[in-house]
Amino acid sequence: MELLADKIRPTKLSDIIGQEHLVGKDKVIYNLIKNKKLFSMILYGNPGIGKTSLATAMVQELGIRYRLLNAVINNKDDFNVVIEEAKMYGEIVLIIDEIHRMNKDKQDLLLPYLENGLIILIGLTTSNPYYKVNPAIRSRCHIFELKSLSVKDIIKGIDKTSKLLKDCKIDKEAKELMATLSSGDYRSALNLLDIAYYSTKDHHITVDVIKNINPKSVVLGDQNGDYHYQLISAFQKSIRGSDADAAVYYLGRLLQIGDLDIIYRRMTVIAYEDIGLANPSMGPKVQAAIQASEMLGFPECRIPLADVVIELALSPKSNSGICAIDDVLNDIQNGSTGDVPEWINSENNPLYKYPHAYPKHWVKQQYLPDQIKNKKYYKPCNNKYEDGLNKVNEEMKK
Repeated sequence: MELLADKIRPTKLSDIIGQEHLVGKDKVIYNLIKNKKLFSMILYGNPGIGKTSLATAMVQELGIRYRLLNAVINNKDDFNVVIEEAKMYGEIVLIIDEIHRMNKDKQDLLLPYLENGLIILIGLTTSNPYYKVNPAIRSRCHIFELKSLSVKDIIKGIDKTSKLLKDCKIDKEAKELMATLSSGDYRSALNLLDIAYYSTKDHHITVDVIKNINPKSVVLGDQNGDYHYQLISAFQKSIRGSDADAAVYYLGRLLQIGDLDIIYRRMTVIAYEDIGLANPSMGPKVQAAIQASEMLGFPECRIPLADVVIELALSPKSNSGICAIDDVLNDIQNGSTGDVPEWINSENNPLYKYPHAYPKHWVKQQYLPDQIKNKKYYKPCNNKYEDGLNKVNEEMKK
C-alpha cells in the first residue's frame, strides 16, 4: 500500500516542486548537478517541503551510489555497513534524515570518512542546523535552507501528479482547497489527493469531496491561489496598525483553517518586530498564550489567542530593535567592521576599566571598533518605555 507521495518521488531536479532559489537555472544546486559534482551538505526546512526528494533527486540524476538512513531508527551497525560499502566502492553518498538527533557515537564514527571524502553526507532536518547539529558535523557541510511552498507551488504539483492517476478529474476550487489546507506541506497535499482519488466512485474530486475528508472550514482563495498568505499578511498588518477588530477577525480566519503553527510564529514575530521595546512584556505574554493554547487545544485555544492578539494590537509599537540589528548586519555585510578595542580584549588587560568599580556602572571607555566608534545603531522610538531607556542611554554617553 505505497503512498502516492512515495510513488512520485522525483528522480531529477526538474521534477522538484518549488525551491527555485536552489534548483532553478544557474542556481547553486542546479550548477552542482550540471557540473557533476556533489559536496557534503545539510538541507533544512519545514516538514513536507521536499528535503528527502531533493537529496534523492540529486544522487539519482548523478547516478551515484547512495544509502538512506535515519539518525534515530538506524543503529551504529547500520552506519558501519555503509562505511564498509563506501570502502568497497571508493565513495558513497549517505543521506541521513533527522541528522540533528544523531548521537555522538555515530558522529565520531562518520567524521574520519567525511574528512577523507569516502562518504559524502546529505543531512536532512526540520531544525535549525546552526543550533541543533553538532558543530563538528556542521563545519564539514554546506548548509542550504529549503523554503516553504506557496499555494501556487502545491497546485502545480497537484496538477502534475493528477495526470498520473487514471481518469482523475479535479475541480479548480478543489485544488485550491487542497493546497490551502496543506499549509505549505506538499506531502500533506499529496496524501489528501491520494485519499480523495480512491474515496470517489468516478475519481472526480470536488470541494465537497475534500470537505468530507477534511472538514476544516476554509474560505477559498483568489484566482492566483495566494489567499492564505494574504490572510497571514493581513493578520500582522492589522496588529501593526493597532486595529484590534481586524486583528481578531483575521485570527478567526486562520483558526478556521486550523493553522496554529503560523499563528504562533506570526504572534511571536510581531511581539518583537512591531511591539518590541515599547512593551517588552508582550514577548513572554505571547509565549504564555501559546503554551495555554497547546494545553487546551481546539476549540478553547481561541480564548487565550484572542486575548493576546487584542493586546498586541492595542499595545504601543516600536521597531527600533529590528532597525538597529538590520543596520548592524548591513554594515557587517558591507565590510564596515573593525577589531575589538585592545582594552576590552580580556578582563585581565590593565587598560580595561571595570564598570562595577564606578558610580552607576558608567565609565568613559570605547567599546566599538575604531572604524565605527561614533556609529549610533539604536535610535529609540517615541514611547513611554523607550523614553526611559533613551534617557539612561544619553546620560551614559555624556
